Amino acid sequence: MPTLARQLAHDARAVEWERIPPEDVHEVKRRVLDSLGCAFGAWESEVARIVRRVASRCAGEPGARVWGTTARSDPALAAFANGALVRYLDYNDTYLSLEPAHPSDNIPACLAVAEAAGASGRDLITAILIAYEVQCRLCDAACLRRRGWDHVTYGCFSTALAAGWLLGLPVAALEQALNLAGVNSAALRQTRVGQLSMWKGCAFANAARQGVFAAHLAAEGMTGPEPIFEGTMGFCAQVSGPLHPRRLAEDGWMIRRTAIKFWPAEYHSQSAIDAALQLRDEIGDPAAIESIAVATFDAAAEIIGEEPEKWRPTTRETADHSLPYCIAVALVDGRVELEQFSDARLADPALHALMDRIRVFRDAQLTARYPEGIPNRLEIALSDGRVLTREVTYPRGHARNPMTDAEVEAKYFRLAERALPRSQAERIRDLVWRLEALPEVGELTEALAG
Repeated sequence: MPTLARQLAHDARAVEWERIPPEDVHEVKRRVLDSLGCAFGAWESEVARIVRRVASRCAGEPGARVWGTTARSDPALAAFANGALVRYLDYNDTYLSLEPAHPSDNIPACLAVAEAAGASGRDLITAILIAYEVQCRLCDAACLRRRGWDHVTYGCFSTALAAGWLLGLPVAALEQALNLAGVNSAALRQTRVGQLSMWKGCAFANAARQGVFAAHLAAEGMTGPEPIFEGTMGFCAQVSGPLHPRRLAEDGWMIRRTAIKFWPAEYHSQSAIDAALQLRDEIGDPAAIESIAVATFDAAAEIIGEEPEKWRPTTRETADHSLPYCIAVALVDGRVELEQFSDARLADPALHALMDRIRVFRDAQLTARYPEGIPNRLEIALSDGRVLTREVTYPRGHARNPMTDAEVEAKYFRLAERALPRSQAERIRDLVWRLEALPEVGELTEALAG
């Protein structure tokens, strides 16, 4: 039997453009546009400034664009810098399974390697599909967070394989890229515990940096320890436990099972935000709220609903991973946008008072419906004796309730125009929608210059 690394490498090298359905090509373009919007929406953050400075100090030849600048960096560092921007707002897409993930985190790495390699738009689309396949199918196979590891750990494998594919590596070298990426892949779950730091948005970007670096080493003939998954001291024994993912594209491409976010908050909170906004008009003055009982599923409780820090978030990173904060600010402000995560909003005593009246508890029936849906139920008791209840399972953007192309574009422009003139944002949009026709992706990355 081939090793898992060899099987993944074989499956990736066997992918042919002509066999990719147009619907999946279109989904890739939607995710690219959404990711670029998220990146430029984060442009003014301190994290963005830090990663731009670091990446811009290292020139690459051939290099990859540090988005929004004139700098070209080493592709691995460009993948890190651009990836941190895509992830910072917690607004990019999501996949739910045994291990939740944000597969569009792979896009900056794919674009950096494609640019440096002079790859076409079709090549880029194919690589992104491969990356989604690897990460999502590993997420289906084993949960990492309950073993103390972060979900970004799988990203070393997905970015290494996609980068190696773009570099034209044969199966044997692709296997070595996975070996090299995997031996240094394990990322601590401490990234998402307690008050969250700037690193929350950088963790996958760092995994991508490692994956791209591993692919370039493999391209030069470097070998890594094997078998990386099945070895006595390998990934399964030390990190994931038993790992038997399904074959790439075995039952259709995974990208269509991912969700584009409608609100800039951790995905498990999306249905709770929807429920809160639906009830807001019936409530009237939020001061009339006596208590809020939130019934949720295990994953939401574990990730965003139980730690004491979630009731007093002091950083944006903690607030967008706080179920009580997202519910409270939705009820008070009537919207959950970037402004709802400002330092001033986080410190508002009125929000704190409302959060203190929120109780989160696990509901076994809701847990049984996850990850097919993300059911959250709010029961709000008012001072006039009324009790309002609302349950949402498929929020806007979910694979069962997808955003339209027009909605994806509207989100993109709303975010991109925080950093780009409208004319530049429109040119980028136009290039993304015809991505498969570009002979080189450099035409798109040139449009990302600032």
